[in-house]
Amino acid sequence: MTMPAICVENLGKKYLISHRQREQYQALRDVITGGFSSAYRRLVKGAVPPPREEEFWALSGVSFDVKPGERVGIIGRNGAGKSTLLKVLSRITEPTAGSVRIRGRVASLLEVGTGFHPELTGRENIFLNGAILGMQRAEIKRKFDEIVDFAEIERFLDTPVKRYSSGMYVRLAFAVAAHLEPEILVVDEVLAVGDAQFQKKCLGKMEAVGQEGRTVIFVSHNMTAVQRLCRKAVWLEDGRVCRQGDAAALVAGYLKHCCEFANRRVWEDPALAPGNEHASLKSVTLLDAAGELLELADLAAPVIVEVEYLVHRPGAVLNLSLSLYSQDDVYVLASPSTSDPNWYLKGHPTGTFRSRCQIPGSLLNEGRFSLSVLLVQDGVQVIGLAERVVSFDMVDSGAGRGNFFGTWGGVVRPPLQWHTQVAAGVGGEQPAP
Repeated sequence: MTMPAICVENLGKKYLISHRQREQYQALRDVITGGFSSAYRRLVKGAVPPPREEEFWALSGVSFDVKPGERVGIIGRNGAGKSTLLKVLSRITEPTAGSVRIRGRVASLLEVGTGFHPELTGRENIFLNGAILGMQRAEIKRKFDEIVDFAEIERFLDTPVKRYSSGMYVRLAFAVAAHLEPEILVVDEVLAVGDAQFQKKCLGKMEAVGQEGRTVIFVSHNMTAVQRLCRKAVWLEDGRVCRQGDAAALVAGYLKHCCEFANRRVWEDPALAPGNEHASLKSVTLLDAAGELLELADLAAPVIVEVEYLVHRPGAVLNLSLSLYSQDDVYVLASPSTSDPNWYLKGHPTGTFRSRCQIPGSLLNEGRFSLSVLLVQDGVQVIGLAERVVSFDMVDSGAGRGNFFGTWGGVVRPPLQWHTQVAAGVGGEQPAP
């Protein structure tokens, strides 16, 4: 039976948080005038009481095994304990409880700025890191050119790393960690510092490291990268293992759990709903292609927006309009219901009306989007406005990505059609008809 490369049993890490026995916020006036009175109180009553300490368990009861050659993703919200776990695995900090057994040399790429001596040059830091890993100088020399080529910093190799940009620093740090042949490679979200091309390069290298039989522990908020790189994942929640197992299944569950979107808004009281005495909004709902309440929007699948509105007086001439915004507040598009053949610019009888608008699949890029709904009377007058009333997260299931691990820019990502043919005179061939 193969022994695990990493065995974590009932791991716990405790920190002490200090709280001063005083009001946390003070006006500047209070600070100035209070300085004299506090000095007097110290003389009369003694020293200020020591701060109260609170125990905070960043990790508690964490247990899992990692086999040699496995690529394992650690996922979870900010503050879930991911970085603390990696620091324990990297032997940067000691656990408070439980145990960690590691078989093999560990190379870590955690926060930008760790692992290198700022006064040393890039060249000197390569040899320093190799020595820390227990490698002989001859071993490091054999890998030296590969490291420099991968990091693309040859011009700055003899410059102190304190003068590197964050991108240069991370490129060199990753190149050193990945190429000095550790048995275990630990990588935190620090890769987010690099550009898309650099991320693709690093993720490809980590995949190759795993195929060579070495172990990779990878923390990222890029769920697509976790799915593509890792077969197994560990989901942390409030310092504990929420679930562990197949990476694809865990990522799907995590996204469903964490997406804090509003997929439905209902106005129970027409008097409080956007509108006027002629008509008002009743509800706005996001649906998937099957007509079910939308949970996660797949990039390749349509999103259906269903709007219900009430007509209070007969003869009202009404139409709807949608406005779509990205998470960066970019105005993506607007869609009025002018293409509706049934009721556009026609008088409505009293009652409830339901309109549906379909946002086609393969149009939007990954990210969060929100929708505003407008109820318009007589084609020009906005009588009801529900701003950012519903929102959804668009995720990429990976179809059509090929070997690309990074992210595309922009708010839309339609699959444009390409066609290439041989131009006249190239290689002696004639162009295709």
